[in-house]
Amino acid sequence: MNLIDIYIQEVTRRLPEKMRDDIALELRSTIEDMLPDDYNEEDTKTVLEKLGSPVKLANNYLDRPMHLIGPRYFDVYVSLLKMIVPIAAVVALISVVAEFFIGYQAEEAIINVVLDLIGLGIWRMIDVSMQTFLWFTLVFAIIERMDKGKDDQPLTTSLKKWTPDDLKNITYIPKKKAISKCEVFGALLWTAIWATLYFYANQLLGIYEGGKDGLEFVTPALNQEALLGFWPIILVVIGLEIGLTLYKFIKGQWTKRMAIYNTGLQVFSAIVFIVIFINPNILNQDFIKHMTNIFDTQDHQFTTWFIATVLISFIVSAAISIFDGFRKSNIR
Repeated sequence: MNLIDIYIQEVTRRLPEKMRDDIALELRSTIEDMLPDDYNEEDTKTVLEKLGSPVKLANNYLDRPMHLIGPRYFDVYVSLLKMIVPIAAVVALISVVAEFFIGYQAEEAIINVVLDLIGLGIWRMIDVSMQTFLWFTLVFAIIERMDKGKDDQPLTTSLKKWTPDDLKNITYIPKKKAISKCEVFGALLWTAIWATLYFYANQLLGIYEGGKDGLEFVTPALNQEALLGFWPIILVVIGLEIGLTLYKFIKGQWTKRMAIYNTGLQVFSAIVFIVIFINPNILNQDFIKHMTNIFDTQDHQFTTWFIATVLISFIVSAAISIFDGFRKSNIR
């Protein structure tokens, strides 16, 4: 069997049986027309090289792509994937935390439960991200194969052909002004962490001592009843923080309006926590006694120092966030 016969065989064996004979005759005729009258093996190789790989030629006859997602949809696919996967991961994390709040029965030390929660949360985010990637890729692969258009020009995110007018809808975002997906995810994660610490402070924040089974929680630092007395306003703070984070995700950059929103949130949050921590019953008495014994000081001295440190931390943190927000919003 010569090279031409082998080449035709390699092409046709990849085609449906009903197409093979017609394609074989057509391909043989094409090759013979390309060859000189008195051809040799080198001439044959030159012609076959021009026709290209049998695999590619067979796919051309079938009019199907050799890629999973081609250049026409690839940019849209990547852009949407970058947006959807982080959202799915955050939703997965929030669902894990919600399950924890609903199912926790106080039968196990909460520090161990929280460690389990972190591990489960990370695994759930990875699992959901992988599933989202799989199904999203499958959907775009199907779209790619259902599209019978011959134009391979990349589409815009609106699934339309690109035109120069699309440049008018693009806003230039300086790198230092941009809000990354990691920043958005980190903000949501931080909100979930401090909210958990607030509502379970009597089981998480306090003094730990080493025991035979590892760390044992001895004394809570804060009075949980005093904290829960402010729960409605804390839920408002949580809601405002989530709202700001989603606003960041949508805009993708710092703006004057966002900086003003952030300023209002930081001032409001600082006032709320200042009011909470100046409550004379906020600290657990056993915690105060334990710490005064360690530092060899008076109860009121330790209380004053502790509360002042917390309040200064809140104020400094709020001031830094406000300054940073306006600084980034003013970048050109």
